[in-house]
Amino acid sequence: MKHILFALVGIFPFLVFSQDYVDLATIGYGQTFNNSFEGTSESTYVRFFDADITVPVVLNDNHAAITGVSFSRNNLQLFPDADYTNLYSTTLKVGLASTWSEKWSTTLVLLPKAASDYQRIEGEDIYFGGFGLLKMKKSEQLLYRFGLYASEEAFGLFSTPIVGAYYKSPNNRFEMDLSLPISANINYCLGSTTVGVDYFGIGRSFRLYGEEEDSDTYVDFSSLDFSAYLQFNTLQKSLLLRAKAGYSSSNYEVYATGEKIDLGLSAFSFGDERQRLNPEMNGSIFVKIEAVYRFHINSEVSKKQDTRAE
Repeated sequence: MKHILFALVGIFPFLVFSQDYVDLATIGYGQTFNNSFEGTSESTYVRFFDADITVPVVLNDNHAAITGVSFSRNNLQLFPDADYTNLYSTTLKVGLASTWSEKWSTTLVLLPKAASDYQRIEGEDIYFGGFGLLKMKKSEQLLYRFGLYASEEAFGLFSTPIVGAYYKSPNNRFEMDLSLPISANINYCLGSTTVGVDYFGIGRSFRLYGEEEDSDTYVDFSSLDFSAYLQFNTLQKSLLLRAKAGYSSSNYEVYATGEKIDLGLSAFSFGDERQRLNPEMNGSIFVKIEAVYRFHINSEVSKKQDTRAE
C-alpha cells in the first residue's frame, strides 16, 4: 500500500494544484425531517446515502488519468400517501489531469451515469456528461478555477459555468474551497477538530418504472444544501469524521417522459412548458454524517525522501 501511495505522489499536485491533500474516498448518510407537500397536510422525509471513490493513474510527469465511481440513493415519497421510492444514480469518472506550466493546469473528466429507480435499466437511463476546468496558481496559498459542467438528463441538456478559488492560510488553519455555483466549503482547524460551513447544489434526473410495465415518468431532482459541521480529525488527519446539520431545499418534480426543456443553464430553464404531476415539496432541516479518507501529499513526500536517504 505504501508503494502505491508513493506512486500517486507525483500526480496529486497537479490534480489539486496547490492543495496539500486529496480525498480518495467519501461516504455519507443523512436524512431530512419534514418535507411537506404544498396544498396538503401530508409530508415525507428523505433518506440519502452517497459514496465517492477517486483513483488517479500516473501516465507521465505532466499527465495522469482520473478514474473512479460515485453512487447515490435517495429514499422518499414522491406523492402524498404513496409508497417510498428509491432513486439511484451510479456515475463513472474517466478523465485527464494535465500540468502545462508552473502557473496553469487543466482537468477534463467524462461522467457517464445510469440513473433510475433501478427496477430495471434500459438504454434511455444512461446519460452522458462531463466537466472541464482551467486552474491558475496565483501563489502558494491561492489558486483560481474556471470551467464548465454539462450533462444530458431526462429533461434535456443542463449546463453551468464554474468559477471558483482555493485558499489556505500560511498557518494551515483557515481553508476556503469554492467552485460556484456547485459547491463551497469554508472551515477553520482547531487541531484535532475542525469547524466549518458548506454548500452543495445538485441537479439530477431519474427514470421511474415502479411495478408498472407502462410507467413513463421521470424525476427532476434539484437541491441546495446549506450546513454547518464539526469535523473530527483522526489517524493523523487521514480519516475525517463529520457531523453536519443544515437546510436542504429537496425539490423532486415528477414529469411525463416526453416533456423536456430546451436548455437548462445554471439556475435558469429555457423553453420549460412541462406539466408537473406531483405537488410541490417544501425544503427541510437535515442532518448528515460523513467519513472521508484523505491522502496528505506533503507527509508522504517527506516519508519517501527519508526512505531514500536511508
